[in-house]
Amino acid sequence: MELLRFSAFWCGAILFGSIQLEEAEASIMKPRRLCKFCDVRATSCTGKGSCKVECDITSICPNDDDVCVSIWRKKDDNFTFDTVCHNRSQKLYGLSLEDYNNTKCEMKERKGMGSQFFICSCSEDECNEHIFFNSSFVPSDMDSQVVAVILVSLVPLLVMAVVVITSFYCYRVYRQRQARSRRKRGLPLDFSDAHAIMIDNEGSDSSSTHANNLNHNTEPLPIELDVQVGKGRFAEVYKAKLKQGSSVSEEQGFETVAVKIFQYEEYASWKNEKEIFSDADLRHENVLHFLTAEDRKVQRQCWLITAYHPRGNLQEFLIHHIISWHDLWLLGGSLACGVAHLHSDHTPCGRYKVPIAHRDIKSSNILVKSDLTCCLCDFGLALRLDNALSVDELANSGQVGTARYMAPEVLESRINLENIESFKQADVYSMALVLWEMISRCNAIGEVKEYEPPFGNLREHPCVESMKDSVLRDKGRPEILDSWINHPGIQMVCASIDECWDHDPEARLTAQCVAERFDDIEYLNKLSDRSDSEEKIPDEILMVDEK
Repeated sequence: MELLRFSAFWCGAILFGSIQLEEAEASIMKPRRLCKFCDVRATSCTGKGSCKVECDITSICPNDDDVCVSIWRKKDDNFTFDTVCHNRSQKLYGLSLEDYNNTKCEMKERKGMGSQFFICSCSEDECNEHIFFNSSFVPSDMDSQVVAVILVSLVPLLVMAVVVITSFYCYRVYRQRQARSRRKRGLPLDFSDAHAIMIDNEGSDSSSTHANNLNHNTEPLPIELDVQVGKGRFAEVYKAKLKQGSSVSEEQGFETVAVKIFQYEEYASWKNEKEIFSDADLRHENVLHFLTAEDRKVQRQCWLITAYHPRGNLQEFLIHHIISWHDLWLLGGSLACGVAHLHSDHTPCGRYKVPIAHRDIKSSNILVKSDLTCCLCDFGLALRLDNALSVDELANSGQVGTARYMAPEVLESRINLENIESFKQADVYSMALVLWEMISRCNAIGEVKEYEPPFGNLREHPCVESMKDSVLRDKGRPEILDSWINHPGIQMVCASIDECWDHDPEARLTAQCVAERFDDIEYLNKLSDRSDSEEKIPDEILMVDEK
């Protein structure tokens, strides 16, 4: 009898341990937090009881430490909500997130924000969709006691779970190292060794592919294509409707998105762009917002799903619009900021990121947002400038880009492969040509002619040899007319352009420097406005004295 009891005890322990192992594996593969993510939107919620934020966009938070946040404001008789992911250790609107450990979003009023202002944060998926104002969610003393009893009861189980997870992790690391060691020495792998390597590889792929990915399902998203809005060398772009949720009922709303469709023959280009976009550190207001990527095997197509911008690309915008000096400042400054973010080796928060060279910057690969700022798109030829890349790997990337916008060293196939800065310098040259395009359509220069691309005297799609003759042999650049520099702001932009398309790559400005110069232009304009108003003050005082 004692033997039977002993056997039953150990069977139960083994079963419990296997369950904990499964739970540990599931927790390891858990994705980043999902939060409702919408800009400021009007709402009917009056700040009483519980409300739903009425945001139909769900996003994956880019950082492990991010929590879900909802903000409710009342200004005059208007009520608004906005929802975001935010790092719990950093301030938002100058406020610390003190309640991020909550499972529910409990609103707390903050004074001194210029309007009636409530904010809440929480740490469960999409927990910022339903919010509770102070009076509507007050736990009772009995509830607190029950929670305390449950926590005390769970402590032994939590300790055991930690021990099991730690043991499992150490064992897996040991087996992976053992398997790699055997493989390096040319020894055959047994089944468990091979399985350890497979799990490790799958884990690394998953973390990179889904870093900025909304679609966790195996089924394709419910998307209805509308009209074609663009076509490039590798893919076609469609305006489309993304239905939130799996139901096809008409009660649920659609979200407008852009879908870039690659045929299977262009799989390599899709894969490269997907991997670039999947880096959460790429996210920036001047880089096209990426939603998800799908391999639609049934249709033999690969899709990239991104935000949709109805104004279209910059080239189309300049063809159909003459812009003001302020428009030029917005477009040019935001373009420089976007390129600077790509090239930077750290995020705005100071965290390390891998720099990226776009390698095909041109006006048709830049989108115009509704606020007349730019965002970069089309990363099919982009290159992650990882320090681990060898010279041979960089050389295999080839002579890529659009001939009209290629830097001299790219046209000549003499880019310095031993210095990753060379790829950034080629991007800056291309950016200078785009800035020239903007100025040529700005009414601040005087007479504005029909849109013409850089080196417009050449045919529509000049080949590399034609561009070599113009750029290398003749040292040609698009013409900057004397009338352009009569405007002080445009004069400063033209000076930057001249330094950006210098024949010597190392003499060119960085994109960050160009972005800072646009900021300086704004500062000088404000000083000029202030000095003008100061000069008028004495005249007004004199008029009063005369009276």
